[in-house]
Amino acid sequence: MTSILHALYLTAFLLFGFPSCDDVDSGTIHDNLPDISGYPIVSTNQTKCFNDYHEIAAPVPGEPFYGQDAQYPGNLSRYLDNGDSTITDRVTGLMWEQAQSKMLWKDAESNAANAGTGGYSDWRVPTIKELYSLIDFTGNQGTGDPSSLTPPPDAKPFINTDYFAFEYPSAGRYIDVQMISKTTYLGTAIGNEETFFGLNLADGRIKAYPHRGNLSSPEFAARFVRGNENYGINSFQDNGDGTITDLATGLMWCKYDSGDETFAGTLSGYSYTDGSMNWEEALHFSENATFAGYGDWRLPDAKELHSILDYSRSPDATDSPAIDPVFETTGITNEAGEEDFPAFWSSTTFEPGRDAVIIFFGRAMGYFDPYDPMHNSHPIFLDVHGAGCQRTDPKSGTPDYGHGPQGDVRRVYNYVRLVRNP
Repeated sequence: MTSILHALYLTAFLLFGFPSCDDVDSGTIHDNLPDISGYPIVSTNQTKCFNDYHEIAAPVPGEPFYGQDAQYPGNLSRYLDNGDSTITDRVTGLMWEQAQSKMLWKDAESNAANAGTGGYSDWRVPTIKELYSLIDFTGNQGTGDPSSLTPPPDAKPFINTDYFAFEYPSAGRYIDVQMISKTTYLGTAIGNEETFFGLNLADGRIKAYPHRGNLSSPEFAARFVRGNENYGINSFQDNGDGTITDLATGLMWCKYDSGDETFAGTLSGYSYTDGSMNWEEALHFSENATFAGYGDWRLPDAKELHSILDYSRSPDATDSPAIDPVFETTGITNEAGEEDFPAFWSSTTFEPGRDAVIIFFGRAMGYFDPYDPMHNSHPIFLDVHGAGCQRTDPKSGTPDYGHGPQGDVRRVYNYVRLVRNP
C-alpha cells in the first residue's frame, strides 16, 4: 500500500507540482526541496526527429526511424529559481548551485563541505547520475574545430541556461567544460591513470577524466548539489519472466539484450545476426519486439539507458559489465582482442543529426598512445573513456577508429536493451 501511495503522490507531483516549502516563521530559511526520495528520470528535452543525417518530419508507426526519443516524451524538466543562487529541480527533488565554479578534483569534497550557497551547509559533490539529470540534449557541440578556444556560432551548452550559469573556458579548448562528479572509474583508463567520470556540458558526453586535469587545465568545472540522497539508486525486481522492473524509476527492462539467443530468430533481416545493429535497425528491432507477452517495447532514451549503469562494476574490477548482474549482457571481443561487453544505442540523437547517443557497459576503446598523447607515435587499442561513459556513434556507415585526441573507436553497430513503461 505504501508503494502505491508513493506512486500516486509522485504522479500528482509531476503533473501539478506542490508547494516548494511549508509556511515557517521569518527566522527559518525556506528549503524549496520537494519531498521526493526516488529516482524519477528527467526527459532529454529532445523534441525533433531525425534520420541518419538530419532533422525530418516525425515518422509514423511502421515508417523508418519511428520510435526515437522525441516520440516518447518523458518528465520534462521543471526548474525553480529560488532567488538565492540556487535552482530546485522539481522532478528529481535535487537542489543545485546556480553558478559554475572551477577547482582541482582533489579539492572538490572539501569545497563542497565548506560551501554556504543560499545559506545551506549540506552541499555535496554530485554523483555522475545526479549530474546527468541536468543534461539537455537540445544542446549542440557546434560545427567548429573542437581544438579551438572560440566556440562556433552554432554551439549551444547541454544545460538549460535560462536557469543555470554556464561558461566556456578562457584558455585551451572550448569543449573542455568537464564537470566534476564523485563517481570514480573502477577500471584502468588512458593507460594507468586514476580517473573519475565527468559530465561535459560543452560537448554532451560523459568520459573518465584523469584526477590531475584535462588537456587544457588542471582544474575542472564544478556545481554542488543537495537533497534527495537516494537519487540514482536503483531497486531492481526480477519478475521471473525475463523482465526486470526498476522500482526506483518505474521502468521495465528486458533481462536480455539483442545479442542473446532469445532474439536469434528475429535478426535475419538485419546487417548482422549477432545482435549488433545500426541506429535505424535498433529502432526497428525495438518497435517490433514481442517479449514476455508485451508488444510495447521501445529503444530507451539516453537518460533511461544511463539509469541502469552500475558504477561499482567494470570489466577490470569485477570481470563484468557496468550493470547489475540481475541483467544478462552479451560478451564481445573488443578491438584489443580482450573479452569485453558492448555499447548500447539510445533513441536520442546528437544534433545536428549524424550521430546518436551510446552508453558503454564495457570498455570504451580508443587508438591512443598514453605516453605521447599529442602525437600518438606508438598508439595501441586501450580503454580511453571507461565502462559507464556516454559517447556518440554515427548512425550508419563503416566502423573505424582514430577520432579525437584519444583516437576513439566508432563501432557504428551497437546493441539494444529494450525498455517499456508498465
